[in-house]
Amino acid sequence: MAHHWIAGLKTMAKALATRLAFPLAGLLAGLVVWLGCLPSVALAGPVNWQEVPSTAEGRQWWDSGSLRATKTGNLSVLSRFQPPNPGAPDSGTTGETESRPKRMADLYVMDIDCDQQLFRDTSINGIPQFKAEWLPAAGDNLISAVIEGSCTAARERGVVS
Repeated sequence: MAHHWIAGLKTMAKALATRLAFPLAGLLAGLVVWLGCLPSVALAGPVNWQEVPSTAEGRQWWDSGSLRATKTGNLSVLSRFQPPNPGAPDSGTTGETESRPKRMADLYVMDIDCDQQLFRDTSINGIPQFKAEWLPAAGDNLISAVIEGSCTAARERGVVS
């Protein structure tokens, strides 16, 4: 009697495996397609931050591993900005000082027109900035240094001309 029960269990397991084979194969194929559609930033390798000279406005870096040509022939680069002295004491009107909490750096994906020295932020902290306008660095030494450094590196690597 025990052999009939085991044989029945084996038959049920075989039938279940046969019924699940196609749905599981479809799920696996869908997962592969979905992973192939992820943005290249999600599949990018480690970052290689290049810090530009800090200013009173803060600190800024650009990632030399993220240099890419856009469809329009401009440069795309990942950068991060950190305001000055994130943990510096803040003097209130009472004369007492209190420590400000540290602020995380903001991440930007910048499009840069190396020829005209213009930039636009196409993403800030992962949020797309649709219809971002082209802007000059306009005396912002951090942005100017990012444009200069990233465009020089991109030209040396043949990313942009």
